[in-house]
Amino acid sequence: MTSPLATTGVPILRLGDVLVTGLLNELDDKGAVLFTNELTTRIAAEGARGVLIDISRLEIIDSFVARTLMELTTTARLLGARVIVAGMRPPVAITLVELGLQLTGVETALNAEQGMATLGWHQSGPPGGEGRRDRLR
Repeated sequence: MTSPLATTGVPILRLGDVLVTGLLNELDDKGAVLFTNELTTRIAAEGARGVLIDISRLEIIDSFVARTLMELTTTARLLGARVIVAGMRPPVAITLVELGLQLTGVETALNAEQGMATLGWHQSGPPGGEGRRDRLR
């Protein structure tokens, strides 16, 4: 049997107890369902406490994908994980409003960095950064 990940081509990475994924293009209805199944399976199997979904590359969003994101968020919450949708472009937000769609229960962040911070991750400087070298001199 083929893995849904292979079918959708959507990478899902694990960083500690957070899963990070991004929608690189518009998913059709079948792809959205397969993506949801793969992601929820990974949340349960890996005990993820957080999920970041970067949608910054999406140019458009339809009502089915919007509903899928809401359902995914609810399912993840039932599995003990918090979902942050990051990087929504203004045209996507405008389309959702024009269609009267509300992403009820979906937390958003302006970008992936802010989303990761919301999930408890903090950016640190590069290993052996400038501050450290200055102290060693």
